[in-house]
Amino acid sequence: MNKGVYIALFSIGLAQALKIPIHLIKKKEFRPELFFQTGGMPSSHSAGVSSLTTFIALKHGIPTIDFALSLIYGLIVMYDAQGIRRQTGELTLKVNTLGELMEKIHKEESVEFKEKKPKKLKEMLGHQPAEVIGGALLGILTGTVGHCLTKKDR
Repeated sequence: MNKGVYIALFSIGLAQALKIPIHLIKKKEFRPELFFQTGGMPSSHSAGVSSLTTFIALKHGIPTIDFALSLIYGLIVMYDAQGIRRQTGELTLKVNTLGELMEKIHKEESVEFKEKKPKKLKEMLGHQPAEVIGGALLGILTGTVGHCLTKKDR
């Protein structure tokens, strides 16, 4: 595997790990399972693609096809992380709330109603814009540090 992939994977892991202390500071709640969940601050999607794009820019230069591909791919990923996936998460919140409302309605009825209870949908799918920016900044930092640490003339 090449160094860019290692740096991007490290950046993703670092972003996931940082979610735990950030959540602890914000909510006063220790939740180590956040390491394995999507959403939250910082965006690991943004961190991964930003670190790879930064590494490529520093190693090969901005006027290369490698940089262009990585930049466009990264912008799509970050747009998706805060746009489409966030909207899906908000829709999921409404669906879960509707399910809870239906339960309350059915409990008040005298007619017995049997229905298989579906699993509650995961609500935290996407990112707020600040979470995407936080991940992008983390990625730029890790991409820069990774490039400096892997230079051949060290």
